[in-house]
Amino acid sequence: MKKKLMSRLAQEQSFFWSAPALLWQLLFLYVPIAVIVVLSILQQVDYAFWHHMTFVHYRTVMQPMYLVIIARSLLLALSNACVCLLFAYPVGYFLALRAKSWKNILLLLLILPFWTNFLVQVYAWFFVLERNGFLNLILQKFYLIAEPLQIMNTQVAIQLVMLFCYLPFMIMPIYTGLEKINKRLFEASADLGATPWQTFLRITLPLSLSGVRTGFFLVFIPSFGEFVIPALLGGGKTMYVGTLVSYYFVESKNAYLGSAFTVVSAIILGLSAAVLLILFKQSVRRSFTKDGAS
Repeated sequence: MKKKLMSRLAQEQSFFWSAPALLWQLLFLYVPIAVIVVLSILQQVDYAFWHHMTFVHYRTVMQPMYLVIIARSLLLALSNACVCLLFAYPVGYFLALRAKSWKNILLLLLILPFWTNFLVQVYAWFFVLERNGFLNLILQKFYLIAEPLQIMNTQVAIQLVMLFCYLPFMIMPIYTGLEKINKRLFEASADLGATPWQTFLRITLPLSLSGVRTGFFLVFIPSFGEFVIPALLGGGKTMYVGTLVSYYFVESKNAYLGSAFTVVSAIILGLSAAVLLILFKQSVRRSFTKDGAS
């Protein structure tokens, strides 16, 4: 009996160790989501809340001005993910295939920003982008501009700081995907007469698309709800999903309308992510089909 009990405990050990993570996910992910969904269909909370169920908040947030804010946030997230990909792929490629003895030091420098509070990083950009900041001083020092540029409180400042903050989330998955590629494939490609560019297009790029996909969504999804960077460096001039949700919950104390807007924006984000995922899968399939046919 004791042996059977010990054997059973050994079999259930993996579940036992994963139970705290499941509990954490339940309490801090699913329960808040359920609360937001319930609040979005209520007018007030009391002991007879089922008498106050309504969809008026959803009719409100489906107005064009709210949909424009959601579309603007989608565009910001998509542009940030694409720009991060443009800069991250060469860095990930260099780290995985060219860095060699410098790899560990460069990886340490890459993760170094994570040791600093995110809000501190954002505030540090004030000293770089302000009218008398570091960037304008450098540009004037080399006589590239005659007068300081107005960079703060512009879309350029938002895009630049979002690139800086989210770039490591794109580099690491791409680096991991490239690191897993069997290096003998490059040697075989060279032996068969392929040029470096052909090797990249037919071997390196297709085999690294899984890392590209992971990095893309790691940047795209949180960028959609970003509110700190647009609020601080954009001057609050343009409203995004994150800033509007923050306004409803923190400033106006209208949790019902804020919950409805959160649900609608989350659904649209999920549908957009699903479309992008289908496009990624199709690109991977076409890439491998093309390589197999050739």
